[in-house]
Amino acid sequence: MLGVKKQLLDDFRHYFPGNNDDIRLFFAPGRVNLIGEHTDYNGGYVLPAALSKGTYMVCRVRHDGEFHLKSANFPDQTVHFSINQLDYKTSDDWGNYPKGIISELKKAGTELTGADIYYYGEIPNGAGLSSSASIGMVTAFGFCQVCQFSMSLIDTALLCQRMENHYIGVNSGIMDQFAVGFGKKDHAMFLNCGTHEFDLVPLRLGNYKLVITNTNKRRGLADSKYNERIAECQRGLAAIQELHPEYNTLTDISLDDIEKVKNKLEPVVEKRMRHVATENERVVAAVKALESDHLEAFGKLMIASHESLRNDYEVTGQHLDMLFDIQQDCKGCIGTRMTGAGFGGCTVSIVKGEQIESFKEQVTMMYTGKFGLEPSFYISEIGDGVKEFERVTGK
Repeated sequence: MLGVKKQLLDDFRHYFPGNNDDIRLFFAPGRVNLIGEHTDYNGGYVLPAALSKGTYMVCRVRHDGEFHLKSANFPDQTVHFSINQLDYKTSDDWGNYPKGIISELKKAGTELTGADIYYYGEIPNGAGLSSSASIGMVTAFGFCQVCQFSMSLIDTALLCQRMENHYIGVNSGIMDQFAVGFGKKDHAMFLNCGTHEFDLVPLRLGNYKLVITNTNKRRGLADSKYNERIAECQRGLAAIQELHPEYNTLTDISLDDIEKVKNKLEPVVEKRMRHVATENERVVAAVKALESDHLEAFGKLMIASHESLRNDYEVTGQHLDMLFDIQQDCKGCIGTRMTGAGFGGCTVSIVKGEQIESFKEQVTMMYTGKFGLEPSFYISEIGDGVKEFERVTGK
């Protein structure tokens, strides 16, 4: 970390020379969702964990109302805007995420006077590991600290969700921001997305490791069928509410409830509802398996989750399905599934430590042979949530 921190501060001073007083360095992790996919915006249960890799933000306050943004990931682009020019602009690309956060903070009453900001993201964009929530949370948390604006971490997470929903146009749930904000090293988060209540569950993997495999087929949430799935779930909920007006979300329902309104449902909506109902049950069972150290039972639930996402929710696609089929047959792999919104992105697998190299070799050979794409692997460490790393004053 010391080497990364020095490099970031050196890079910041290169792009933004001048006053070295009060340079601040913040970090927000990415997240991997272990199980509970597409249940978050339906008010259900999820089980994510914060990663040790994420997004760094170095910033220094300005007093002219101007914001100047640079990113190590997009070195040829500089994004700049004023506090009175916060509209979404396609040409600003990645810069719309921090700009959207600044817009929400302004609405909340934060006294923003401008800033020089430098970002470095370790998470591949479009991989399903919450690069968007990571940059959103590091920006919101950082500016609350810099501006001495009192906002709870829950309200910070909700602000970041609002930004994605209304500014970016992705109707995401609250899971990503909560995992990025409240994550704890070596723990998963059992979160009720309807009530925002959560428990931290120890993640005791023994001689197993979490291996994240990136299909390297990029997908963008706003351009995918993500919002279409949300609309299908809303139609299903409306049908259920004719019989059960007391139900507030799809995750209030059971398979029996679905059966009662089956004749009123489009076949595709029935499938979406079946996934949500069964996935919610799988998350509860997965927490019990982890608490009882039944790792193989947890792995079987991961496999069932992917099958449901493939067959009932139809968000996997051929690249993720190919990885899933290869990985579940690899020696030492006791569980695997897609993670994130789908339509590309990553799988997460539980693999015995001494067999990780053979796992990677087998997956690469078969996947690359099929698609001509080489997958990327991340041996994932589970880390802490958003935080400030350093405050630099003087030279």
